[in-house]
Amino acid sequence: MKQQATDNQSDAARLILEHQAGVWRYLRVLGSSPELAEDLTQETFLAVLQRPFTDHGPAATAAYLRQVARNLFISHQRRGGRYVLVEDVAEIDEAWDRWAGKDDGETLLAVLHQCVEGLTERARLALDLRFRQDRSRSEIAATVELSENGAKNLLQRAKQQLRDCIERKIVNG
Repeated sequence: MKQQATDNQSDAARLILEHQAGVWRYLRVLGSSPELAEDLTQETFLAVLQRPFTDHGPAATAAYLRQVARNLFISHQRRGGRYVLVEDVAEIDEAWDRWAGKDDGETLLAVLHQCVEGLTERARLALDLRFRQDRSRSEIAATVELSENGAKNLLQRAKQQLRDCIERKIVNG
């Protein structure tokens, strides 16, 4: 009996280790805040592990965990009086499967890091200020020594370069 409990704990730990990042990323793609994604990821694994769970391979398990996470996210949104359009969720699922489904976004993330390295130092700094530090356009402009319009153009060009680079590396192989 004790051995079975230990095996179940190690299976649960393996499941979480292998799929936690993918569930969290999926919730972020659905529109969840980082904090809510963290909470819902934990709730997803609790819900799955409270019932008997049979692992049918990485892809099926990942799809099942995303379904549980999606349902928890939709329930959370509805409790908060926010509506989630099911058509939008279906489109997001299709995009997720196309771009990140095989490995929960690991390849896409690696490609993004490669593409970011290809940007100029100024463009990397501007993106970091905007998306990691949540700085305003005027703060970004002052830091990179551009006008506000110049900072806006720099960010737009950097995002387009990233988009083009990712598409070249992922879509065109």
